[in-house]
Amino acid sequence: MERRQQQRNNTPKKQEKRYCFFKAHDIEDVDYKDIETLRRFLSSNMKIKPRRKTGLSAKYQRKVAKAIKQARIAGLLGFTAK
Repeated sequence: MERRQQQRNNTPKKQEKRYCFFKAHDIEDVDYKDIETLRRFLSSNMKIKPRRKTGLSAKYQRKVAKAIKQARIAGLLGFTAK
């Protein structure tokens, strides 16, 4: 019985709130040619990271996804990791 109560009290710590990168840096548009910024939102397997990991707002998550797809088509980013 005591063990169960101890397990309940050992709740995981809350993570720091992530803020939208673009709002924090006062950036209006996401440019598909800005590879350095776009790479920050890609995983090592070149998949687009979800909002809960990056902390982007919904508006900017859509813009980033669109820009990454444009950059892939233009040949600036790869579709897969090497």
